[in-house]
Amino acid sequence: MGETYTEDPGSEVSVGEGVVTDERVRWAGIAVSLLFTAAILAFIALVLLEYVDYDLLFAVIPRFVEAFVRVVKVVLISSVLAVTAGVFVGLGRVSRTSITHAIATAYVQFFRGTPLLFQLFIIYLGIPSLWPPGEFPVGNWSFATAVIALTLNHAAYVGEAIKGGINAVPEGQMEAARSLGMAYVDSMREVVLPQAWRNSLAAIGNDQVILVKDTSLLTVIAFPEILTVFREINSNQFDPWTPIVLVAVTYLAITLPLMRLVQYLETRAEWGSDGEDGEGSRNWFTWGDH
Repeated sequence: MGETYTEDPGSEVSVGEGVVTDERVRWAGIAVSLLFTAAILAFIALVLLEYVDYDLLFAVIPRFVEAFVRVVKVVLISSVLAVTAGVFVGLGRVSRTSITHAIATAYVQFFRGTPLLFQLFIIYLGIPSLWPPGEFPVGNWSFATAVIALTLNHAAYVGEAIKGGINAVPEGQMEAARSLGMAYVDSMREVVLPQAWRNSLAAIGNDQVILVKDTSLLTVIAFPEILTVFREINSNQFDPWTPIVLVAVTYLAITLPLMRLVQYLETRAEWGSDGEDGEGSRNWFTWGDH
């Protein structure tokens, strides 16, 4: 093994003598980053100074606020339902019962394998067609469609994240719990799932950010979300840049706090981290009394 690592003195390149050195790469990275940032800032400044009608911008802010509230409602309801359902989908994916595993797998494959837009059309157009014309019992069907479609779609992705988190837990954890006399369900609930949640938290958080951006597709089902307001203003005023600024601000007002929350939860979930109560990260996701 010693001969494997024998260096040829003639092939050595001293640090700083080559064309590509650590110092040059570092400065090149800084230069590229600064140029890219300067270009982006210059473009934003150009748009804000030359292409934005501020009278129109302030006039349409209330419409974007209304759309913002509607989207937040959909996101909150869908996110809670998707994460809750996703836990059960993940458990089904690792289930040793063949029929449960097969159903969970088929569910994941369908909702991950078909576009969300297709699923929206199935729910929004397909389900009401099962009733005679004019007899469909649900009034605000576009809102219900938004919640159902986003929940079903993202529950599949959360389920896969939970499955990956469970598979990342060492098998010895379950074996140790069973050896202490705990039932399988109790072992999963008390020992495996809290660790699986910690392992999958980053993936679940990223999926919730994607859920927010997926609300842009709701414009096709006549749900008055953010892009719907943009399209209406652009069609009436023939001014794309003014509403585009508000679209960006509105989405960032949702996604930035959400990403900050995910970052906070990830920090709390790190092994050995202490929360404000001094008990560590296990307190914000407990499945029972410890």
